Amino acid sequence: MTDRQPVPAWLAEAVLYQIYPQSFADSNGDGIGDLPGVTARLDHLADLGVTALWLSPCFVSEFGDAGYDVADYLTVAPRYGTNEDLAELVRQAGARGIRVLLDLVPGHTSHRHPWFQHSARTPGDDRYIWSDRITAPVHEWIPNQGPRGGFYRANFYPIQPALNFGYARPDPAEPWRSPVDAPGPRANRAALRAVMAHWFDLGVAGFRVDMASSLVKDDPEHVETGRLFGELRDWLDAQYPDRVLIAEWGDPARSVPAGLHADFFLHFTGRALRSLWDNGTGSQGSWAHGEPCFFDADGRGDITEFLTAWERADAAVDGHGLVALPTANHDFSRLVCGPRTREQAACAFAFLLTWPSLPVIYYGDEIGMRFVPGLPEKEGSQFGSEARQGSRTPMQWDGTAGAGFSTAPPADFYLPLDPDPGRPDVAAQRADPDSLLHLVRRLVRLRRDTPELGTGAPVTVLSAGYPFVYRRGDAHLVVVNPRREPAELASPELPAGELLLGAGVDLAPGKLRVAGFGHGVFRL
Repeated sequence: MTDRQPVPAWLAEAVLYQIYPQSFADSNGDGIGDLPGVTARLDHLADLGVTALWLSPCFVSEFGDAGYDVADYLTVAPRYGTNEDLAELVRQAGARGIRVLLDLVPGHTSHRHPWFQHSARTPGDDRYIWSDRITAPVHEWIPNQGPRGGFYRANFYPIQPALNFGYARPDPAEPWRSPVDAPGPRANRAALRAVMAHWFDLGVAGFRVDMASSLVKDDPEHVETGRLFGELRDWLDAQYPDRVLIAEWGDPARSVPAGLHADFFLHFTGRALRSLWDNGTGSQGSWAHGEPCFFDADGRGDITEFLTAWERADAAVDGHGLVALPTANHDFSRLVCGPRTREQAACAFAFLLTWPSLPVIYYGDEIGMRFVPGLPEKEGSQFGSEARQGSRTPMQWDGTAGAGFSTAPPADFYLPLDPDPGRPDVAAQRADPDSLLHLVRRLVRLRRDTPELGTGAPVTVLSAGYPFVYRRGDAHLVVVNPRREPAELASPELPAGELLLGAGVDLAPGKLRVAGFGHGVFRL
């Protein structure tokens, strides 16, 4: 790891913004967001201070899993526009100091992808995982409808045949297992490089890598998966040293040393992220642990679980990569969910934008859009008990009937708008200097202008409770009280300080009083 190129400075300093393209902005009135719509709204991101945006999959697909079933990695889906529209988005974003990252789905394709269509009719082709019989677990093996016969292994839905990157371990009972250096796995690694190079050459700054830990099968310690990404990183460092790969792996202590530039804390791998945000409402899956989170108005949570995971990851990363911390994502409930209000979300942003992680804002969270319960299934959004559609509703730009998202009739929207008559919108919050939008904007700028609040400066926790108090570097102190009741702290380590941003915090040498939902950033 020490011989690799350092993380590009732009990523280390970034504020990343995730866009779910079908729900962000519709330019042609068909009710589905598109790339020209994103381009038209770039000034919102620039004003917010965002420096990089990540688009969820926008490639050709039958949309059985909202685009995570890719049928052509090199062509934009017609409902989103054209390749030229994507190139124009990259150009216009770059003119505003914003880089564009795409979503790479390397573990599987659509069953309609030409690679799979060829494999399904060609005995001996090992780009995918094939067996002549069903093996356990049965639900992963799908009967082939092509002339080859047999069964293919699928990831998630049957329409998502798994690409073959090999197995870490042979099994005499499963002779069809390919080693990682077999022709099919080698061809798939080469194809990944070709796909990435195509978009890098068009100006794309990097990729979020979907389900990165799952490529090599039966790899319990992820040794072979790590080697795969190590090879990719060596190629990137040699050919595209300013481009990046951000993993959906969920274990930065393992993924970053392997070669990824950054990795997310995720809701379904470990409890670090859930211990912060998951209040037991919204989308709940088998991963839900049913315990209070720290950002809880009743003050029943515990920050130490997050801190333990953070310390482990930070030590393993050792300055060679980043831990990404999202407000939410397309699979996980928004900050404003169930009883959590926009007022409470302010504390979450005060923490997110002053902690030494890579902050990731999910579209709409900057205005406090809420998780909308009870929506219909859409393009695979209902994954078992997980009602992910509640986090995928149209962006709320203004107070009109269509919320500025589209000129189509609201009945034709990709998903229904939040029906709450008090739903927030960008226009109203832009006109209100005390809005959540303006708070987030000020926090982003404070982070940008204050290196000690970024990823490079140390963090020292002074109080791991209510209030949560930590120093950044030598000259800054952050105070967050996410519960409704006031909190106090007496400590000789508390200095006097100048309040730079925040409300409800009274700091004096040795003593701190914080109102309910109070937060503050101080210069010492």
